[in-house]
Amino acid sequence: MQLFVNDLTVMDFSYLCPDRGMVGESWIVDVALNGELNEESMILDFGKVKKQLKSLIDEYVDHKLLVPVDHTYSKVVHDEASDVVKVSFLRPSGQSIHLLCPAEAYAFIYSDQIDMASVGKYLQQVIAIHLPDNVADIELFLRAEVIDTPFYHYTHGLKKHDGNCQRIAHGHRSKILIEKNGDLSLEAMQYWAKRWADIYVATAEDQIQINELKTDYLDVNDTSHYAFAYESSQGYFEIVLPKNITEIINTDTTVECLAQFLLEQSEADAPDTAFTIHAYEGVGKGARIKSVG
Repeated sequence: MQLFVNDLTVMDFSYLCPDRGMVGESWIVDVALNGELNEESMILDFGKVKKQLKSLIDEYVDHKLLVPVDHTYSKVVHDEASDVVKVSFLRPSGQSIHLLCPAEAYAFIYSDQIDMASVGKYLQQVIAIHLPDNVADIELFLRAEVIDTPFYHYTHGLKKHDGNCQRIAHGHRSKILIEKNGDLSLEAMQYWAKRWADIYVATAEDQIQINELKTDYLDVNDTSHYAFAYESSQGYFEIVLPKNITEIINTDTTVECLAQFLLEQSEADAPDTAFTIHAYEGVGKGARIKSVG
């Protein structure tokens, strides 16, 4: 017999891709458990399924950077004494990406690519050891939200956040709705979808010079790359990215601040237009702001 739960949770994370760089992503998780009835005439109580499995998915994937360990670009150095991990993704042509973060900020996927198949296999393996004896196996179905309007993939870190959002490289796949004088503007939405395709959105006060980093990355310099670093409750984080995949703003990168940034940029380009910005953070949540006056 099979017990299924659709829309169990949404995983918001980022991953390293040889072609696209650093990709913010949001995947919806459906789950099915195969097994026999227990003494309560259930395979597993729905309440326990939702609580336990969501907790495991949050622990192992959500708000992390997924690294394809088997790809030739991936170089991972784990300092066991400090539990800090240095990851370099050595993309050619000045497009390398480097991070130094606590180990819990990553998920290491033993595959040469990050996709639904490799992540699903990883999650099945880590969840299987937590299942009761009457459950034979688990099936995970990962899917992206169906979006029929423009959207973008972005990565960021929120150093002031008490939870896992403080990790410097986690992200979202997000739609963007922009109204101009009360009507949706496909042109405006397409502009931001293109500008923020696979973007890293950084806070200006977190920027440092390459020579201020705690470790050396021989293939980067201040001409080709930006560097950002901060200390938060989970530890020290630093990231080095190509300039062409980075947007620096003067505020934090919460979805509220991103909505404000989108509004200010839109009003600067069209000062006599009334805008309403619907900025999403992954699936089904976000911030909305309107022009004043």
